[in-house]
Amino acid sequence: MQKVLAIGKWLFILSFLLYTGLHFGLPQVGADMIPSFFPGRLFLNYATGVLITAFIVSCLIGKYDQLASLLMALYVLLMIFLIHIPRAAESSNDMLNIFRNIMVIGALLMYAKAFAKDRFVA
Repeated sequence: MQKVLAIGKWLFILSFLLYTGLHFGLPQVGADMIPSFFPGRLFLNYATGVLITAFIVSCLIGKYDQLASLLMALYVLLMIFLIHIPRAAESSNDMLNIFRNIMVIGALLMYAKAFAKDRFVA
């Protein structure tokens, strides 16, 4: 049973590859979600993909992974306020994204506390 439970850590980390795939594979979709008052929306989309990739690498190698998890949680919280809440009035999908992102923040904070190897922050 412990081996099955241990898979969860890797599934969590590697699930973020889906987001990098979306940011790099369909960049205009991500850029279109960014409010129009932000300059360089396509650049911001690619930059986000790079940052998510840095989070994945950090967790895989166990270097600065606690800091990376905390920063990723902050990023997801910002996405709730900057993208999903303003769009929630128009689309029920964004309400689902808000709920999903709250769960992701919780998982990131649990990872930072329970699984991070490099306790850079605490």
